[in-house]
Amino acid sequence: MPGPMTPPVEKIAAGGRTLALIVRGGTSPDMTRFVTPAESELQVGYVVRPASGAIRPHRHRLTDRRITGTGEVLYVLRGRCEADFYDGDPEPIATRELCTGDLLVLTGAGHGFRMLEDTTFLEVKQGPFSGDGEKEFIT
Repeated sequence: MPGPMTPPVEKIAAGGRTLALIVRGGTSPDMTRFVTPAESELQVGYVVRPASGAIRPHRHRLTDRRITGTGEVLYVLRGRCEADFYDGDPEPIATRELCTGDLLVLTGAGHGFRMLEDTTFLEVKQGPFSGDGEKEFIT
């Protein structure tokens, strides 16, 4: 008997570290599963509950965390683009097409995008954002 469906996740890695994760759209896992490791500074996963289920009301206690860098999550609401991933060199280490419903978790990669169609992202990232001064542009 097959186990619970694991979401199809592609890892973009270089130098032994994960730079990005791509979770393809159209996936509907049958149980709660996180696509990021438990020690990741940015936690991303599926939460699955039945119609009769509940999540007990709660709040998260204030916790001091040390976070280095900026994790980002991009969800492609509509459209299609190519994403380039970088790790120190001006040449991309990988290029992947992203389509409506795909989710991109950026955990350390330099990145850039070329739109192949009109594209809308929903973006979630760690803040506060201090402006373009915190970006290092890759040439």
